[in-house]
Amino acid sequence: MSQGGRPLTRDALLELAEGQNGLVTRHQAIAELDVDPTAFDALVARGRLERVARGIYRYPRVAGVEYEGYQVALLRTGDPEAVLSHETALAIHEISDINPSRYHVTIPRGHRIRRSDNDRYVIHVQRLEAHQLTWWQQMPIVTPTTAVEQCLTYGTPTYLLRQALDRGSRTGAIPRDALTHLTDALERRV
Repeated sequence: MSQGGRPLTRDALLELAEGQNGLVTRHQAIAELDVDPTAFDALVARGRLERVARGIYRYPRVAGVEYEGYQVALLRTGDPEAVLSHETALAIHEISDINPSRYHVTIPRGHRIRRSDNDRYVIHVQRLEAHQLTWWQQMPIVTPTTAVEQCLTYGTPTYLLRQALDRGSRTGAIPRDALTHLTDALERRV
């Protein structure tokens, strides 16, 4: 602890990073943790934090590199309510052989994200209810049912959605009542 009982910058950052697969954003550090920008930059300069993407840094002592790409996708939106969604969620839930070439993330309200790597990400805007969300590897993600619903309107190929419904029903990832609704919606789309 530092003077006045306030945690040291590195301790506060470590705690945040542990809940985000080893990653923190400069904005989070300054705005949420009240870290002095100079202190943050000093941690980067000394190698205590490693730059992963624009404004996103890895705390090297924290495990999580395996899922880093997903966490970066969430953090780069700058929205604390961002969730993994659509085709990304189908792949993570392992109910389809889909292999998305981009990360799909849903945020509750639209805002412009100006980054040079936007071709790697698809940002969707949709207000989601609590029952549509779950957690995976410390990250918010839509449920399998919601992922299929989203992919129906997004235009994901029909054969991949049929596969998701089949596997989802066999594994219990998609409840029976939702299966009927989703199967009907898929047939209407076809």
